[in-house]
Amino acid sequence: MDYRKHESSRAALHILTAPFIWLPLPFVLMLDLMTELYQFVCFPVYGLEKVKRAEYVLVRDRAKLQYLNPFEKLGCMYCGYSNGVLRYQKEIAGRTEKYWCGIMHENKPGFKKQTDQARQKFARFDDKADFNKKYPLG
Repeated sequence: MDYRKHESSRAALHILTAPFIWLPLPFVLMLDLMTELYQFVCFPVYGLEKVKRAEYVLVRDRAKLQYLNPFEKLGCMYCGYSNGVLRYQKEIAGRTEKYWCGIMHENKPGFKKQTDQARQKFARFDDKADFNKKYPLG
């Protein structure tokens, strides 16, 4: 809540930027719905364990805090929902990537290493032996 440090000096700018913060909401709602549908239809076919949405999306907890005003509570609910949906979708996308293309990306300077690929034991980039060991033809 760093914005509170600048509330008096930037209040007008905060009001002007508010629509840009809220603009993605319909798209996040659509992503949430489509992610649920995708996982419901595809994961059973792939034999993948479903991701538990409640482990990633938490909306109402910060709204219970008595020291937040109603606008802060609403903002916290929106941020919790949006970031939760994105983490949830990332986990589902990661499991899908592991199923369809479980090969780590090339380690290039400036590229952020994707820790979930290491966690899920993707095959090392450009390592045919590791690839064949992890993904033998059935």
